[in-house]
Amino acid sequence: MPVGRVHATGGRSIADINKQADRAERDKRRAQSMQRAAKATRRPLLIVGIVIGAIIAVLLALFVVSRTDAFTIEEVTFTGADHLTYEEATALVSIPAGTTLLNVDAGSIEASLMRDSWVQGVEVKRVFPSTLEVVVTEREVAAIVEIPMGTKQTIQNWAISPEGIWIMAIPNKDSEVGQKISPRIYEDVENVIHITGVEVGLVPEMGTECTDANVNNALKIITGLTTELADQIKSVTAADPDSTVVTLKNNIEISFGRADNIREKERVCLDIMKNNPTVVKINVRVVERPTWKLVGSS
Repeated sequence: MPVGRVHATGGRSIADINKQADRAERDKRRAQSMQRAAKATRRPLLIVGIVIGAIIAVLLALFVVSRTDAFTIEEVTFTGADHLTYEEATALVSIPAGTTLLNVDAGSIEASLMRDSWVQGVEVKRVFPSTLEVVVTEREVAAIVEIPMGTKQTIQNWAISPEGIWIMAIPNKDSEVGQKISPRIYEDVENVIHITGVEVGLVPEMGTECTDANVNNALKIITGLTTELADQIKSVTAADPDSTVVTLKNNIEISFGRADNIREKERVCLDIMKNNPTVVKINVRVVERPTWKLVGSS
């Protein structure tokens, strides 16, 4: 006979008593299981409640502080702006007096600066307790495009980025406007490649993408070359793509043609110049059949 079983009581059978005992035991275990489940359910809810409460407290504290003069902006710095002067940058950015690091509208500052064609990206950083740092990423100047203007065909120099964005028309250095803009702009004008031979009628617009196929072909050649040849280039014509000519600083003319197989064309040109010191003209429009002309040859 099993240990712990009741033998007999009153008029009830032993089997009935044992069933009742088993049922009581099952009910006890079920109750204990439900209690454990209830505790397990309440625990994550309690944690979630604590976290939510902490978040609400922090947000409330930030809201209260943002409405006070704590962390008032006392200094605004601009970094990364070489072509954009401090005066130009501050003219674009409006920060009302009394603005704090917590309630400053960073999105508005970014949008305002992005209106300038020199600016490619903006990041606003809060440097507690009182400094707002504006980090500017500027566009690079890939080339200067010489644009014929007016009936007299005067040339206006336009800076263009590697991505083909018209940055700005370059004013005369000695003009009133030229005296106010960053000197770095004129350094770029002197040191970058010029794109010449532009057709009459091209009218660039600051901050817009160049859609002229001839200029884009010349630009693609410039940005696609390695420094070994690119550093030797003085100018690239923006004629019909098939007729694009690259002129080196030593006056060697390279009939480059379309901006395809750029690296292979570059390799062939470097080999020809290395093996033919008196070369004056090279034609790699069809790179598989290059030709060249030496000094004194017909």
